[in-house]
Amino acid sequence: MKLVTIVGARPQFIKAAVLSRLFRSPEYREQFEEILVHTGQHYDDNMSEVFFLEMGIPDPDVNLNIGSASHGRMTGEMLIRLEEVLVDRKPDLVLVYGDTNSTLAGALAASKLNIPVAHVEAGLRSFWKAMPEEQNRIVADHLSEWLFCPSDTARRNLEREGITNGVHVVGDIMLDASLHYRKIVEGDLAQGRTRVPRLFGPGAESEPPKDFCLLTIHRAENTDDPARLRSLVTGLAGAARPIVFPVHPRTRKKLAEYGISLPPQTRPIEPVGYLEMLELELRSSVIVTDSGGVQKEAYFLRKPCVTLREQTEWTETVESGWNRLVGADAEAIATALSTASAPASYPACYGEGRSGEKILELLSGQALHRR
Repeated sequence: MKLVTIVGARPQFIKAAVLSRLFRSPEYREQFEEILVHTGQHYDDNMSEVFFLEMGIPDPDVNLNIGSASHGRMTGEMLIRLEEVLVDRKPDLVLVYGDTNSTLAGALAASKLNIPVAHVEAGLRSFWKAMPEEQNRIVADHLSEWLFCPSDTARRNLEREGITNGVHVVGDIMLDASLHYRKIVEGDLAQGRTRVPRLFGPGAESEPPKDFCLLTIHRAENTDDPARLRSLVTGLAGAARPIVFPVHPRTRKKLAEYGISLPPQTRPIEPVGYLEMLELELRSSVIVTDSGGVQKEAYFLRKPCVTLREQTEWTETVESGWNRLVGADAEAIATALSTASAPASYPACYGEGRSGEKILELLSGQALHRR
C-alpha cells in the first residue's frame, strides 16, 4: 500500500513520528510505502526542522513551503499544491492527523480525487463552531473512510453525527510518542544530562527554577484580541511560582504590538523542540496552556493543567479533575494557579500506548486484501 502522509504543524510531526517509525520497521516495511508531505504550515526552524531532527522523522519527500497566511489563502494554496502531489504520486491512501489547515486541505484534495482518507485523531469535538480547528476536524471526519479515535468519547461524537462505518477506537497516538520519548529524556536526566540550560542564558540563571509553572500561548483567539491577551497576562501575574514561557512567534509579535509586559516572575524563552518541551513538562509543577496537545501531555505526565480556553476537545482531562478550563478570566486564572494540585485518581482514558501498532494492524489487513 502506498500512502501519502500529510503534516504541517508541530503536533502532527509528533504523531507522524510514531507511524513513520513503524512504517519503516522490519514488521511493516514490506507492506507499506510512505510518502511524507510537509505543507510548510509551521516553517520556522524552531517550530519545524528541529522536530524532524530530534524525533528521527524522515526528511519530507515533498515540502510545499507554503508558510503563514489567512486561513482561506493558506488552505486554498495547500489544496492546489496537494492535488498536484496526489495526481503525481497516485497513492492508495492519504493519511491526515488532527485538526489543522493541513488536515483539512489533505482530506479535501484526496476526496476530490476519490482517494481514501484515514484520519488519525478522529471524533474530537469542542462544540465551538467558531474555532477553525473544530471546522477542520468535522470536515475531515465526514470525508474519511478510516477514522482512528483516541477515546470512546470521540467514537460517540462520531456516532451522534451519523458516522459509524470505518470507526476504530485505537487510543491516543500522542501517548505512544510521549512514552517513547519520555524514556529518552528521563534516561538522560538520570545520567545528569539536560537539554534546557541553553534556553535560559548564562550564569546562575541557566537552569529553570525548581518549582515553576510552564506556560504556552499560541491560539489566535488569545493572541489577536488585545483585551483578552491583556486579561491572560493579568491573571498570570497572580502566580506564586515563577513562570517559564517558551514564546510562540505570533505571541511575541502581538505582545510587542499591544505594548503588553509580562509579569515580573516570567522567564520568556525561545520556542523549544519536543524533547526540550518534554523535559520542561517533567520538571514543572503546573502546566498552563491553550494548546490541545500540551493539555494531553500534561495528563500523560500527571501534571495539573490550567487551560486558557472556554472549551476543550479533550473533555476527559477535565472530567477527571486534572485539567481546569479558565478562559481569559484573570481572577479564574489566578485562583486556578494558586489551587492547582494533582487529583487522587488517574483514569487511563487514552489507551495503553499502542495506538500506532493498532492502526497499522488495521491498515495492514486492508493492504493484504488489496493485493
